Amino acid sequence: MYRVFNGANNSTRSNSCIPKNGVSQISPKNYTNILKTVHENIDSYVCKKICFTGYVYRVLDLQDNQFVLARDMIVNSNSQTVVVGFLCEYDEAKNFEDNTWVQVTGEIYKGDYHGDMPIIKVTDIKSVDKPSQEEYVYPPDDSYIPTAGML
Repeated sequence: MYRVFNGANNSTRSNSCIPKNGVSQISPKNYTNILKTVHENIDSYVCKKICFTGYVYRVLDLQDNQFVLARDMIVNSNSQTVVVGFLCEYDEAKNFEDNTWVQVTGEIYKGDYHGDMPIIKVTDIKSVDKPSQEEYVYPPDDSYIPTAGML
């Protein structure tokens, strides 16, 4: 799993996903590899703590305490993007407007949103500036390993 957490398009090795105080940091470089891994292996990641940055994104059928912590993933050479992210639950979610950039720390649990879904129960959230670099993420790369592992 080392390769998964050192992420997509990562030309320099980083320790950004080595757990600090039991919390794994997700970076733009490994974001989609981790997103895909967690979605495919939910049970292996329940109770794992993660910290990552994105923007608040909502769709019509989310509850008042839910939002997607989203990033825009570039899907082709014409820079077309799609929204990807983790579903989050936070009692005060309504205090954060759509498109607000935030840093979230939370714990993964298995929930239901049109089927089994990893959901982040937010324990800490704070507003941050939109990144001037690494605003976009890229599809999972060849370092993606489709097996369960530890964050």
